[in-house]
Amino acid sequence: MARRVYICGVDTSTLPKLSHEESAKLLARIKAGDEVARDYYIYCNMRLVLSVAQRFVSSNENMDDIFQVGCVGLLKAIENFDTSVNVQFSTYAVPMIQGEIKRFLRDSSVMRVSRSLRDTAYMVLKSKEKLQENRSDEVGLEEVATDLNLTIREVYDAIDAITNPISLDDAYMSEGDEKMRLDEHIADTEHSVEKWIDHTDLLDAIKCLDERERNILKLRYFVGKTQMEVSNAVGISQAQVSRLEKNALEHIKKSL
Repeated sequence: MARRVYICGVDTSTLPKLSHEESAKLLARIKAGDEVARDYYIYCNMRLVLSVAQRFVSSNENMDDIFQVGCVGLLKAIENFDTSVNVQFSTYAVPMIQGEIKRFLRDSSVMRVSRSLRDTAYMVLKSKEKLQENRSDEVGLEEVATDLNLTIREVYDAIDAITNPISLDDAYMSEGDEKMRLDEHIADTEHSVEKWIDHTDLLDAIKCLDERERNILKLRYFVGKTQMEVSNAVGISQAQVSRLEKNALEHIKKSL
């Protein structure tokens, strides 16, 4: 009994199956320009597209999108198939459909990744799926690397390459079902934008002071000297130090 799968609004279990003779007759009519035969042949071969599309179920793309791209590959296969060659249509069509889907996944990725790296990632996923059969524990990268005769680093890089990056603006559910952005969860409170702006404004305000006032503030608040120690260091009275310090702080407050 055919397995019922709905994709792009199509119930694949209801799709007709063509015999070799029926397929050959339809292809001949298609080559003669019969559009009705072409549409029917596409409809009959949607199950073939689905069987190829299911190999990419582990990707992050929507399966309907992958299926539709696979149908584009099917159309190209029908247009380019040479009926004079003694090859079954499915044998010719599968690589065409698969290539179209791979190209779509490569081009639609947020980050550009080389084809060789994507092919390695696909082999890694297939190997992991194979090794995971009849096992309850998680397959490790070391096992996959051994199975494919690759280094662990090559396996890790391949998986990392096809993992879509996430945005700091992405929302997720925190404790208490409260939605938070990722940047709110991992924000650097020590070097926040607000603190950076305040720090920049403070530097601009200090630059407006004269050299003696800046020196006094440096000795008082950065070096940590008392007013008496500052007085001895700059050669003025403690009262003058106090007055200059007060004036400098007032000027900074007004600037901020």
